[in-house]
Amino acid sequence: MRNFKFTLQYEGTRYQGWQRQESSGNTIQGKLEALLSKMCGQPVRVQGSGRTDAGVHAAGQVANAHMETDKTPEEILEYMNTYLPEDIAVIRVEEVAERFHSRLNAKGKTYCYRVINSALPNVFDRRYTYRIAERLDVEAMREAAGLLCGTHDFSAFTSAGRSKKSAVRTLEEIRIEARGEEIDFYFSGNGFLFHMVRILMGTLIEVGLGRRGAGEMTEILNSRKREMSGALVPACGLTLMEVRYK
Repeated sequence: MRNFKFTLQYEGTRYQGWQRQESSGNTIQGKLEALLSKMCGQPVRVQGSGRTDAGVHAAGQVANAHMETDKTPEEILEYMNTYLPEDIAVIRVEEVAERFHSRLNAKGKTYCYRVINSALPNVFDRRYTYRIAERLDVEAMREAAGLLCGTHDFSAFTSAGRSKKSAVRTLEEIRIEARGEEIDFYFSGNGFLFHMVRILMGTLIEVGLGRRGAGEMTEILNSRKREMSGALVPACGLTLMEVRYK
């Protein structure tokens, strides 16, 4: 049994997220497993580095699968891109060690959330950005972002509810880049909780709109209460940029 690592891109607009569902084949994982099972003539299970929500995109998602096949990585790459839908693409296939696991071996991830700060609609980027008409204070958001970085319990920034699992994560960086009407927020860390980036974004946007102060971030973190943080922003603006390994 050989182990293959896949680097993927997809537009998540029409999919019900990454994770396979018994009630629907319209997931990224489901599409990949159906195709690879057909290629190998037997069931193939694909492991992803993490689950992206419905509507979230990926520029560098990573997955792996153990398969019985004589095909080379180049032949697998060609086969997959021939038969996958046009909104899913495999950009790299590598044969890796038998024990490699795309999720368990991941050391960090970077997400980007794109905001269009304009009163006018952006027709061509509407599937990949979240438009906010009111002017945002970028410097205030940068100040708040600085307080969120580091190793913290991020229970206030997840929709998962109370769990026995630890909510401690290390948020290495929040980089905010403003270019004209577009503001891009890059989140890099060792792992992210359910809805964590989208709730962090909702909180930063409220700071940018003057609805809460940058200094409140420490209080929100210490509270560990979801009701203390901001709104859950739409999935469309979020893209998984890369997954890092040793």
